[in-house]
Amino acid sequence: MSEALANPVVHLELHTANLSRACAFYTDLFDWIADPVRARGGTYLALDLAAGIGGGVVEGEGEQALWLPYVEVASIEEATAHGRALGAGVKMEPREGPAGWRSILAVPAGAQVALWQPKS
Repeated sequence: MSEALANPVVHLELHTANLSRACAFYTDLFDWIADPVRARGGTYLALDLAAGIGGGVVEGEGEQALWLPYVEVASIEEATAHGRALGAGVKMEPREGPAGWRSILAVPAGAQVALWQPKS
């Protein structure tokens, strides 16, 4: 039996310019359930993916859709600083939300990853 990861992926978020089309595809293909959530910035749909992994779809302006994984960390400030020291760009500095803190890194290989520190 394997040990639990120290920093697991806890959330997957799809950023897309066509929220309704993307949701129709994924809900039909995988039987995922998309539920509207009140969000300050616009339309957001929560996805029920699997036990222990949350999900969501946010409508954005970019032409290319992308999946953004959220990795849980013990300290958002320390993990963001460590990512920066390893050469990542910080797309979003640590920011507090209702359930925790998040930041977004652009890693040297060109991908992005979100860091997540939940509130206790």
